[in-house]
Formats: sequence, C-alpha cells, structure tokens
Amino acid sequence: MSEAENVGEAVTVDFGEDGLVPAIAQDVDSGEVLMLAYVTEEALDRTLETGEAHYYSRSREELWHKGGTSGHTQEIAEVRVDCDADTLLYLVDQSGGACHTGHRSCFYRTVEGEHVGERVFDPDEVY
Repeated sequence: MSEAENVGEAVTVDFGEDGLVPAIAQDVDSGEVLMLAYVTEEALDRTLETGEAHYYSRSREELWHKGGTSGHTQEIAEVRVDCDADTLLYLVDQSGGACHTGHRSCFYRTVEGEHVGERVFDPDEVY
C-alpha cells in the first residue's frame, strides 16, 4: 500500500463533556513517557499550528504553552489519537526536563517511593 493510500480522513477528537482529553507526551526517539496533561480543542489547535506542545492547565484554568516559562519546550514530531478518539499521544523532542520538579520525566519514582528518574534542572532557578 502506498503512503497516499494509507491516509484516511482526519479523526474527530472526542473532548467529552468537560472539553478535555488526556494527552501523553512521549520522547519520539527513546520512547520514554515524559508526562500526562490535558488538552482542550484550542490547545490541540495551537499545538498543530505552532509545532510545539500546548496543554490546558486545570489548576490555573488556562491554555499552557509547555516551556513558556522554563524554556523546556516540546517540539511535536507527531500527534496520534487512540482508537476511541478520546486520548492523544504527543510524540515530542523534549528540550530540558518535562517535569516542573526538575526531572526529565514526571514518572521519576515508583509507588514505593524509590527515585528512578534523572533530575535535569533546579526548579528554584527556573520558576
């Protein structure tokens, strides 16, 4: 099958009753899961327009450009949608750390409390 034959119609993302859909950010090269955040239709549109990850901050109730403050941006390689069209996967090239705690990934500890992730910046110096 040629690449042109493999292209279907654009998928309509199901943003649900609250207008939010979870988005997993994954390193495009290593496959490491970096973070999970929520996306509105506006955040997805901005992501696709700019090529950099945008999310919706539920705590601040506003659109959020990842790295807007820290400079640790996520360049989008591809955006995928799951089979139910209610979860997104952002395949990204991560600049610096993805986690506000200074770690490369938000998933830097086990449920037993063991730290398994790498700290790549000091949040006190960034925020």
